[in-house]
Amino acid sequence: MKKYLLIVAALLVTLPTFAQKQLTLDEAVKIALQKNPNLIKLKNSLDGAKAQLKNAYGELLPSLGASAGLSWQRIEDAGSSQRNFLGELVEVPASTAENRSYSAGIGGGVTLFNGLANYATISQRQNNLEASQYNIAKLKQTIVYQTTDFYYVVLNAEDLMRVREENVKYFQKFYESVNERNKLGSVAVADVYAAQVQLGNAELALIQAQNAYDQAKNGLLSYLALNVMEEYALVNPFGADRAIDTNTYMKNFEDIQTLVSVALDKRFDFKSQQLEVSTAKKGETIAWSGVMPSISADYRYGTGAISLDKLFDRKTLSVSLNLNIPIFSNFSTETAIQQAEITTMNAKEDLLALERQIKIEVKQGHNDLVAAKKSLEVALKNVTAAEENRKINQERYNLGSATILEVLQANRDYVDALRNKINTVFDFYRQYDKLNNAIGRLDFSKFE
Repeated sequence: MKKYLLIVAALLVTLPTFAQKQLTLDEAVKIALQKNPNLIKLKNSLDGAKAQLKNAYGELLPSLGASAGLSWQRIEDAGSSQRNFLGELVEVPASTAENRSYSAGIGGGVTLFNGLANYATISQRQNNLEASQYNIAKLKQTIVYQTTDFYYVVLNAEDLMRVREENVKYFQKFYESVNERNKLGSVAVADVYAAQVQLGNAELALIQAQNAYDQAKNGLLSYLALNVMEEYALVNPFGADRAIDTNTYMKNFEDIQTLVSVALDKRFDFKSQQLEVSTAKKGETIAWSGVMPSISADYRYGTGAISLDKLFDRKTLSVSLNLNIPIFSNFSTETAIQQAEITTMNAKEDLLALERQIKIEVKQGHNDLVAAKKSLEVALKNVTAAEENRKINQERYNLGSATILEVLQANRDYVDALRNKINTVFDFYRQYDKLNNAIGRLDFSKFE
């Protein structure tokens, strides 16, 4: 009866998998790049940067505007008595008067010189646009890294869950074997109880592993803005055997100094900060333009008349050239120059701080990857040793030369070795991607 219940339970567990949607790592990254809200907002701001650059170029062009006017006035006088210059009283009769006037014109102005502030503004806007593009590229790399990390966490939890499943199967067989041997009188009933307790502990550990797997998968689906109520099955990108050649991965990295040079050349956030320094320097040019004279010109062509049919009988064409020389601006120009210089110094400090941070990230990332490689090599050897030790103690127990505690300890060591190997494998993958991200080598274009 118990056998049939296990079969039914297994069927119930496997039935939902038929409705699962497969999700590959490439698909997950593509979804993240499409749905990430921060990336969407940053792309929207890019349109604003383009509009500001267009506006800066527009400031070099003459302005032009047209105007037209119509005025109407009606004066009604009820009449009155007034004295003339002789002092005689004169009656002024009631009267009504209407006046109309029409006007039309076209004109504008142009800035001929303003201390090169307009050209500096164009350079600033170009830098802002390019910096925004670099920020978008950096965010895309971060999204690729974070998505991959979420994906590895799920695969890691899934493999740990499989280890717990295999451990439950092991203790089910072990419990049945001990129970049969107890019936034959070859082992004590205490061994039966111990095997039964270990089976219960293994089932509890499996439930906990399943919960951890579900939690990790929900975290990934939430990051991808997918429905957590739908079932997804992740496809392991490393194949069924999960073999890993760490030496092949390590060939992609040179010495630390070369990696730092590559990072400073490729990191989009470093390029963006370099543009911030250039933008700040252009701000100094704009501030210094306040002490220089400015030249502008105005022009207008217009006409006016008291009747519409004579509107173009009288025309006016005017051109004016204006020179403005600043003499004293209540120290506002001096303050603006000082503030612009401070902004430039702060931008340079931010660039130096980012450079130091990049060097730390590259050096620490390389050290972590080397350590992860060594940990993986040790973990693989521990699995082999623990597996062999479990076999030996199992055989010794079957022959009556080992206690059940030795068997349980050997199995515990083997499970721990398996779990440690799985953790170190995915830790190596994560450290590999982390270092690539620190260098600026993560390629997002293939996912777009």
